[in-house]
Amino acid sequence: MGIFDRLTGRGPRASGEERKDRPVPRHIAVIMDGNGRWAKKRGLPRKAGHKVGAETFRTIATYCKDIGVKYFTVYAFSTENWKRPQDEVDALMNLFRTYLKEAAETMVARGVAVRVLGDLSVLPADIQRQIDEVHALADTLGEDAATASLCINYGGRDEIKNAVRALAHDVQAGRLRPEDITEDTISAHLYTAHMPDPDLIIRPSGEVRTSNFLLWQSAYSEYYFTDVLWPDFSTKDMDAAIDDFNRRSRRFGGV
Repeated sequence: MGIFDRLTGRGPRASGEERKDRPVPRHIAVIMDGNGRWAKKRGLPRKAGHKVGAETFRTIATYCKDIGVKYFTVYAFSTENWKRPQDEVDALMNLFRTYLKEAAETMVARGVAVRVLGDLSVLPADIQRQIDEVHALADTLGEDAATASLCINYGGRDEIKNAVRALAHDVQAGRLRPEDITEDTISAHLYTAHMPDPDLIIRPSGEVRTSNFLLWQSAYSEYYFTDVLWPDFSTKDMDAAIDDFNRRSRRFGGV
């Protein structure tokens, strides 16, 4: 039994209990929210909530792979999170240091490729090296593997700004004509160029906003909001979100 089980009083769903009788979204994204409030309710420091939230990520990402979800993407650290108290930022960076590669190795053994998305250039050099190692591990599974992506130092507006800047450089260099810029061209310059747009975006913790997450990619995503704090989010909560998604009619602007 790990820290997730000890602190939440429950463990991940046992192997073989995954539901096979319903369709699942190809790509699910989650705004991991509520770690700090989860810790505060228990009289613990905020970093304890982040640690359990990291375990929840591993549990849910692996479960998604087991039920057939191809892409699972989570919002782990935003471009705005640098404004948080320095001790919390330091704790998050240390969590990435101690957890990232170990989690990737464990998940690769289960057939899940771990990727990190965002402006990684401003992260500490040792974390950047760890990310390179994680990506090398992911590459061993091949392009068809189920993928779990952590968005670190990510912001939707920042991502679009960087894509526009890259396109402007291509136009300036004569490699691209302005009239040739399409939605597909823009998508190809985003961090998520290697994956489809999310079908379902889940926001735990009772908040009802997008928080600058996947702004371009979420144009036709279905949103699911729940009061459950992320460290308490279980496979049953994921099932509830998927069941709700399957009851919706996605028309993509049509009738």
